[in-house]
Amino acid sequence: MSGFFTLALAGLSFAVALLGVGFLKRYLQRYVLDIPNDRSSHCQPTPRGGGLGFVLAFGLTVTIAQFFPNALISPHPSLLWLALIPLAAIGALDDWQGVRASIRYAVQFIVSLCVVAQCGAFPLPGLSEWGTTGGVVAMLLSVVAMTVAINFYNFMDGLDGFVASVSAVQLGFLALWFDEPALWLLVAALGGFLYWNWSPAKVFMGDVGSTFLGAAIAIAFLSSHSEPVRTVSALAVTFPLMGDATYTLICRFLRRENIFQAHRTHLYQRLHQGGLSHAQVAGIYLGLTGLAAGSVYVWGLWGTAMSLGGAIAAIILGEWYLSRHSSFPADFLSEVSGQPPAGN
Repeated sequence: MSGFFTLALAGLSFAVALLGVGFLKRYLQRYVLDIPNDRSSHCQPTPRGGGLGFVLAFGLTVTIAQFFPNALISPHPSLLWLALIPLAAIGALDDWQGVRASIRYAVQFIVSLCVVAQCGAFPLPGLSEWGTTGGVVAMLLSVVAMTVAINFYNFMDGLDGFVASVSAVQLGFLALWFDEPALWLLVAALGGFLYWNWSPAKVFMGDVGSTFLGAAIAIAFLSSHSEPVRTVSALAVTFPLMGDATYTLICRFLRRENIFQAHRTHLYQRLHQGGLSHAQVAGIYLGLTGLAAGSVYVWGLWGTAMSLGGAIAAIILGEWYLSRHSSFPADFLSEVSGQPPAGN
């Protein structure tokens, strides 16, 4: 896809998302309001489901590109639509009237299974030596990993502009790193959405947007035809977001909590509860994601190792900040041991 053609379609994607979300907001304001509760990070009723605007903008521009013979879209649009249609449909339905968790997970699993079957497994080191058994294990692990990504991006969507902005940086890097120009169309669509979603948010993306973004990130990795080392090294851009989700899951497991129960103990949520604004928390994660992308771009796999260390250090620093600036329990080791955190 030529540079000018990409730019033109990206501009269209931005405009459609900007106008589309504004139009959807009028409808959602009347029928699909997110009412604040004890787990919310907002105080005013806010329409949710606005992610449908950037999903449709992306789908429209990817489809248009197929009518031009020189438009080399990668990854192939069939894969993108495979993830888009069922996930967007079940996500929108869940935003508007609620869907049983078992049905949502079933759809996510089937979508992930179909994507992995068409793209192939993620290049996991060592499994190729196991022959057919290793291939089957790699496929199953890739399916699980994609469903985890879908749900983790959903879990992390709790502050204004947070997941949308971080995902835009991630997708922009992956578009360059894997030479997947179609991803620029989604980056542009997220830009249009962020006009409405940045703090103070006038609309939330809802499940329709967050689950789609998790799937889009997963597809970008699975459909890349890069060398395994290059593909693995790109995982660094997911560390700030996925690291928070993974860390929180481990903490809750160690505290013997129900890990499937809704909560507000993610590090990003506690940072907000500790006094940081929506924009400040989003800015921190944006900065960490940008640093990870830059490290990989310059140092490759060494940059990935540095980014992993940086993500761990950021979590430790975040907990240290909370131990001094918040009454909310910050140190999960103290909670597990039953002793009060230092400084409280």
